[in-house]
Amino acid sequence: MTEPRPVPGDHGVPSTPEALRERYEAGSTVQELVAISGLSHGTVINRLRSAGTVMRTPWETRRMREAPARRRLASHLRRLYEQHGATLAELALAGAKTKRAARQLLIEAGGKPRTAQETLRIRSAARAAERQKLMTALRKKYENGAAVSGLAAEHHLSVATVYRLLHQAKTQMRPHGAAGQRRDRTDP
Repeated sequence: MTEPRPVPGDHGVPSTPEALRERYEAGSTVQELVAISGLSHGTVINRLRSAGTVMRTPWETRRMREAPARRRLASHLRRLYEQHGATLAELALAGAKTKRAARQLLIEAGGKPRTAQETLRIRSAARAAERQKLMTALRKKYENGAAVSGLAAEHHLSVATVYRLLHQAKTQMRPHGAAGQRRDRTDP
């Protein structure tokens, strides 16, 4: 059998078995090699095999091509999961498509799935911190003269909620109504 001659394709790409093998092992598919070399599908396959190329399945090619993007997604999901307390359902919405895929990506990125109780503890601690921050801000504004109704409108809360948060923050409340206003005017 004679050695196949290099035949330039439409784009001038060398189509020797070694050149085809090099491109294939770099990640090109057989269809891409057919397109750039101008050779038929069968010829490309035969040349790859004559060069001793270990052929991939379509699944292996997809995994090889999506590996960098998959690693980036996995690390992003792990960051959301560990730093922001996201659940697997939220990770599925953030790009993993399903909770099962989110769990798999989390494990691939080196993360460890939490139990439901651990997630609840993280979430309640975060809510408590936010609530404390809100109470401090409301107290500071109220003590600087802001009205409860104004605070309620500003923070999209009910007046009752603002009163409750101010009381929980141990805020010294101003007197209500005209008697309080008169007292404020007479006190220097």
